[in-house]
Amino acid sequence: MNYWLIVNDAAGDGRRGERFWREHLEAAGLEHLRVGYLADTDWEREVEPGDRVLVAGGDGSVGRAATVCIERDATLAVLPSGTANDFARNLALPEDPAALCHLAVSDHTASVDVAWINGRLYLNVAHIGLGTMPAREATHERKQRLGRFSYLVTLAQRAKLQRGFSGRIECDGQTVEGHWLTIAIASGAYFGGGHHIAEARIDDGRLDVLAVRHRSWFRVLLAFLVTRLMGHTPRHDDTLVHLQSSQCHIQLRQDRTLTADGETLGRMSNVSAFTRRGVLRVVCNPLAASQLATLHPAEDRAPGYDAPMVRPGHGQEP
Repeated sequence: MNYWLIVNDAAGDGRRGERFWREHLEAAGLEHLRVGYLADTDWEREVEPGDRVLVAGGDGSVGRAATVCIERDATLAVLPSGTANDFARNLALPEDPAALCHLAVSDHTASVDVAWINGRLYLNVAHIGLGTMPAREATHERKQRLGRFSYLVTLAQRAKLQRGFSGRIECDGQTVEGHWLTIAIASGAYFGGGHHIAEARIDDGRLDVLAVRHRSWFRVLLAFLVTRLMGHTPRHDDTLVHLQSSQCHIQLRQDRTLTADGETLGRMSNVSAFTRRGVLRVVCNPLAASQLATLHPAEDRAPGYDAPMVRPGHGQEP
C-alpha cells in the first residue's frame, strides 16, 4: 500500500502545506510517502487499489481527491487546510494536527455517501441563489484574514441585494414551488463553515434539501432561530422548507448560478442531484467509524451499495 500526500498550496492561509504535514506524518511514524500536487494530474493515474490518499486542502481539494479514490478503489484521509473544512467536521476529525496524523495512518475507516449534481461530484453542499455568494465573491485575501467567517461577511454584505428566483423542487414524489431566496442541497450534516443540519448524516443515503422562501428578513431570521432552537423547521411557517430524498430535481424559470463545495459550476435552470450510499472509503474518528458500522452493517446494504458511481454524465440517474 502506498501513502500519498496530495497538497493544494493555495488552500486556506497557506500555512498548512507540504512541509507542515510531512513533519507531522513523519512524527506519526509514516516514513515512506509519495507526494503529489493538486495542480498536477500525474498522481491520479498512479494511485493503485488499496492506496491511502491524504489530501491537504479545502473542501474543493478533498472532492477532487475523492473522485480519484472512488475510481481507483483507494481510501481517502483528510488533512484540513482550507477555509470551511466541512467534510472534516462530518468525519469528526480531531483539530490537533498530531492527533489527526496518527489517525490518518490508522485502521479507523468507514464508508460514506457521495453526491453528484449535474454530473459533478460533491461532498458537502450545492447552492442556488444567495448561498452562492460566498463562493463567488469571498476573495482569497479575505479568506486568509477571516477564515471561515469570510463566508458570513460576504453573505451579509450581499443579502439585501437579492430579489429571489422562482422554481420547482421535486424530491421522490414531493413537489414544492415558490419564490426562493436560496436553495441548498446537502450531502452531509455540515456546510458553510460549520452550519449544522439536525438529524442529517453523511451515511444516511439521503440528500437534505433546504430552501428559503423570499420573505422579509425579520421573518427569515425568526424562522432560522426557531429551527435552531427546536431542531426542525417550524410547522406553522413555510419560510424554510426541508426535504429529504436520495435524489432531487430543480427546475428554475431562469438560469441561476450553481455552486458545489465552493466551486462555481456555471449558470443553469435545470438541476439534478442524487446520492450514492457508502461508495467512498474514508479515515474517520474511531467513534464515528463504530457508529457507521453499527447503523449500516454489511448484511443490511442494498445491492450495489459498494459499487462506485464514477463521474456520471450530465443528468444521469443512479
